[in-house]
Amino acid sequence: MGRSDYARIEAAIRYLDAHVTEQPSLADVAAHVGLSEFHFQRLFQRWAGISPKRFLQFATAAQARALLSRQVPLLQAAHEVGLSGPGRLHDLIVNVDAVTPGELRRGGAGLTIRYGLHDSPFGRCLVGVTPRGICALSFEHQGGEEELVQVLRARWPAATLERSDAETKALIDRIFSPERRDGPLAVHLRGTNFQLRVWEALLRIPEGAVSTYTQVAEAVGAPSASRAVGNAVGANTVAFLIPCHRVLRRTGAFGGYRWGVMRKRVMLAWEQVHSESASIFQRNDRWPAFPASS
Repeated sequence: MGRSDYARIEAAIRYLDAHVTEQPSLADVAAHVGLSEFHFQRLFQRWAGISPKRFLQFATAAQARALLSRQVPLLQAAHEVGLSGPGRLHDLIVNVDAVTPGELRRGGAGLTIRYGLHDSPFGRCLVGVTPRGICALSFEHQGGEEELVQVLRARWPAATLERSDAETKALIDRIFSPERRDGPLAVHLRGTNFQLRVWEALLRIPEGAVSTYTQVAEAVGAPSASRAVGNAVGANTVAFLIPCHRVLRRTGAFGGYRWGVMRKRVMLAWEQVHSESASIFQRNDRWPAFPASS
């Protein structure tokens, strides 16, 4: 899906949000995004797998609150139970390799990061990879592609950056195309011990579910540290794979998101749609373990 297609999807959802009480027709939404009814329906069906009307049911704040009401037992049981089925990330295991304290101080000196810029279901994105795994996954928001590269360079100031779209395209296919998934994906993260603990907790939130900052704080053994958890969530540089988009405010509000609140809402609704068809639960003890860092 090209960036213009995602822009149309986002514009359609914004329109549906703004006119939900009016129950706009397919023709209304299609006209708003500059497509015929036929082409808009086909575009949306290809992207979400369901109709725009059905998708809207997943994209509302009321649905988010309903998810929150069901999330508590899911989060508590996350070490014991994993989802299995045709959904997007149910069988995707992420192996984490954290940087050592010495590597953290060196800022990537002696390290080569290959990166690429690609289309995704959520718009244009950058993926960066080291020999040890994916070190960056971010989405174009307000600053464009150049800002994505600048953020990567700031995160690894002493590393050598090499653009390699051909190499990184295979990673994008594995992340967003379940039929091309062929084993665990490794991620290479730099962060404090507390950040790593928070990111580990995020990995334990099943696809199609959400949690609150308070619940994540409790999961990492720091129940009074919701604000610090929020900072750690915001510091995640591997979007979607480390699912910071699954954390909401206690009220069910979506809160902020580095790559745009609407993109966060779209991600959650997209995951809900793709996890809805999963009907088999099975035990899964292969949750990632984080080595000690700084």
